[in-house]
Amino acid sequence: MSAHITVAKTAGFCFGVKRALEAAYSLAESGGGCTLGRLIHNRHVTEELAERGVVAVNSADEATGTVIIRSHGVGREVYGELERRGIPYIDATCPFVAKIHKIVAEESAKGANVLIAGDPEHPEVKGIIGHCSGESRVVNNVGDIENLLNFENGFVQSSLIFVAQTTAQLSKWIEYKKIIQKHCTKLKIFDTICSATTHRQTEAERLASHSTLMVVVGDPHSSNTAKLVSICSRYCRTFFTEDALSLPVQEIKQALSVASGDHYIGITAGASTPDGIIKEVHRIMSEITRNDEMDIDFMAEVDKTFKRVYIGNRVKAVVVSVNNTEAVVDIGTKHSGYIPADELTATPGLLPKDVVKVGDEIDCVVTSINDAEGVVYLSKKRVDAAAGLEKLSDAMNSNATISGVVTQVIKGGVIVTCEGTRVFVPASHTGITRGKRTDTPETPEELQKKLEPLLKKEVSLKIIEVAESRGRVVGSIRNAQKEESDALKSKFWSEVEVGKKYVGEVKSLESYGVFVDLGGVDGMVHSSELTWNRIKHPREVVSVGDKLEVYVKSFDPEKKRVSLGAKDPNDNPWTKFLAEFAVGDVVKAQVVSTTPFGAFAQIIPGVDGLIHISQISLDRVTNVSQYLTIGQLVEARITEIDQEKSRVSLSIKELLEEEAANAEPEETIDISEVEGAVEAAEAAEAAEAAESEE
Repeated sequence: MSAHITVAKTAGFCFGVKRALEAAYSLAESGGGCTLGRLIHNRHVTEELAERGVVAVNSADEATGTVIIRSHGVGREVYGELERRGIPYIDATCPFVAKIHKIVAEESAKGANVLIAGDPEHPEVKGIIGHCSGESRVVNNVGDIENLLNFENGFVQSSLIFVAQTTAQLSKWIEYKKIIQKHCTKLKIFDTICSATTHRQTEAERLASHSTLMVVVGDPHSSNTAKLVSICSRYCRTFFTEDALSLPVQEIKQALSVASGDHYIGITAGASTPDGIIKEVHRIMSEITRNDEMDIDFMAEVDKTFKRVYIGNRVKAVVVSVNNTEAVVDIGTKHSGYIPADELTATPGLLPKDVVKVGDEIDCVVTSINDAEGVVYLSKKRVDAAAGLEKLSDAMNSNATISGVVTQVIKGGVIVTCEGTRVFVPASHTGITRGKRTDTPETPEELQKKLEPLLKKEVSLKIIEVAESRGRVVGSIRNAQKEESDALKSKFWSEVEVGKKYVGEVKSLESYGVFVDLGGVDGMVHSSELTWNRIKHPREVVSVGDKLEVYVKSFDPEKKRVSLGAKDPNDNPWTKFLAEFAVGDVVKAQVVSTTPFGAFAQIIPGVDGLIHISQISLDRVTNVSQYLTIGQLVEARITEIDQEKSRVSLSIKELLEEEAANAEPEETIDISEVEGAVEAAEAAEAAEAAESEE
């Protein structure tokens, strides 16, 4: 006697479920979110998504972050509620369900009543009703149709359309159509059962008709799985199980023991059953058929092999070996366990040997299983994250500041690893200054580029949200910076005094001066207090980021203003000037600027003298630039020194006047002598001419 096990080709995820799961996993990678209701009817998948940060909520009131509308679809009012609240959403409604929504919306808008074959409590049916603008009724058995015909004559005698839940049982749908067609003349029927459902039910029926027993795998709340059980039960003994551990092993062995001949076992599964669970059920059924005559504690063997290797389950693992890419571990099953390097720790740059060594016993969580190769992959990092979650929750409650490393820049913010846990820090909480508001705001790409300098840096942050059910943590670098800044400000104002010196960092440059960070408080150094030399702009002597030694000239705690000086009194050029020059001295000076009233000329670096327009020339000057140009060297006399106002007056005119007064007198010429000489020269010239003619 032998056993033959066949797994239905259509068992497992359908197109709509795969599509919804892809959306959920993508959302998990981008920081998490939520789904309106359980994404699919499978406990294992729901728990895995929650661990990844995508949790199920019952309504828009509970929604946080982006919302996924599951494959079952929702009514129009739900879309409206999400839009009114400004909640972003991903519509993962199955295309077959969306087709029904379109049909009932269009037909009911024309005045037709809507009749739906399905479970009135199923979310898909509730969503369909939510797209009807007129009257609608739901029938779930023949009795519902008979009651409708007997007591709702007005409803069925009006223009009527008949649709089916996508996962409705095909045989019942055919029966319903025959009954309703006999009584309704204004009837339009739309065959809306999903083709995948039809194929699944047809294959299950064919497989069951040739089997000793059937095993149907799926969630107890799954409508399409329950229908598979109903179909298969008509042909053979059928067992309904949620997963491998829930299999009624003794009952199955009993059923096989009373069956004669070879055993033919069929396995099918609902549309929301993961392939991994189907494979585990198949493997255990294979063990049962091989050991059904052996007197052993089979469940103990099953438990040993499978109990601790479900995705999401925590296990104890002993490190067997370590290499540069992974740690190999023993988890006490027939599987070979592997922990990839990036699942050992959340700290970047560490090799496996830096984290574990041979013989270590560590807590891990199962991330994936390859039954075909007998391999299970695990993560130590996720267990550490769960433990870190509690620490981060305590940090939030106590308002403690913690540190972490920025390990990733993502859309909308950065990921910081703290206590082995990923903490999402929104861009607005990174402390990075956003661009000024304009008609064209920053693009996501521009924002991400501004955040990139934070990558791999250690930062301090505050925890502002911990959603333990979702494993989601939100932090704020900005809040930690503000607390530190407030403490520094308080300390500064309690200690500041006139004359106190600081070494600060230049934060910004303006035409009139520079702002210097003194440690939580910014002070301003006016351009005139920045250097003893004349400058047009502070950028000539300092740059943003420079360290500058300054001293406090004055401060106002109420207005939070601090006036600073940066000029060293020992370098005061006036000290040198007064020691070397006096009124009356003649100096060589270089013109540095011209004005309508005169020109300034540098006597020594840091000391300029004014040559008033009236002191430029002996002539009357109306345009300074016609006489003096910038860079020109001139000689002038010091005519006045005002030490109190640090002013010097110069005069070129005085030197010109002295030069004119000291010049030699010119020789006087007698005009009569000149005229006589001219006449004598002319007479001699005439005599010479006459002589030459002779």
